[in-house]
Amino acid sequence: MKIIQKYFTGLTEVQVEQFEQLETLYKEWNAQINVISRKDIDELYIRHVLHALAIAKVQSFASGSRILDVGTGGGFPGIPLAILFPEVKFVLVDAIGKKIKVVEAVAESIGLTNVSAHHLRAEKVKGEFDFIVSRAVTNMPDFVKWVRKKVAKKQRHELKNGILYLKGGDLTEELKDFPKATLYAIPDFFEEDFFETKKVVHLPLKYKP
Repeated sequence: MKIIQKYFTGLTEVQVEQFEQLETLYKEWNAQINVISRKDIDELYIRHVLHALAIAKVQSFASGSRILDVGTGGGFPGIPLAILFPEVKFVLVDAIGKKIKVVEAVAESIGLTNVSAHHLRAEKVKGEFDFIVSRAVTNMPDFVKWVRKKVAKKQRHELKNGILYLKGGDLTEELKDFPKATLYAIPDFFEEDFFETKKVVHLPLKYKP
């Protein structure tokens, strides 16, 4: 938990308590439904919580925003971001129902009222969102096909509405057809070795009714 407070000062008592509860909850649920790899569960705060919060270092979400988390798995990046931005509405979706069961249970246990979780494929999601966030669920061309009609027209942020994607490694080939994509190196925000090759990719998408 100290690692979160190292990079995010000024958390409220409620937020600190919510972040602190994550470890126990995920360990309990992981024993029943494997949503986090065994080696990662012991590094939950760096490899999952802090990694998710790298998105917040690229763009702080405005009150009243709507964020869609596609392929959320056990709730990443959506749950940590929802704790950090209690005035923002988060919709978390995954094609695997048992993972959504974990998301719902964790959100309820820590009192997150700004999260709704749904057992849905991305293409089936209704509504429009300021940003679509995700953590490397597929390659960018396929991801864009899933979500390109879900971007809101109204702009509320410094960054243009679109995708904020957590991904590692060399993305040159994957992003060659997306010249408007901007890469943010996570080591610019966090010094831990785990983030050495990891990035947040921002890809603006135009509103398509």
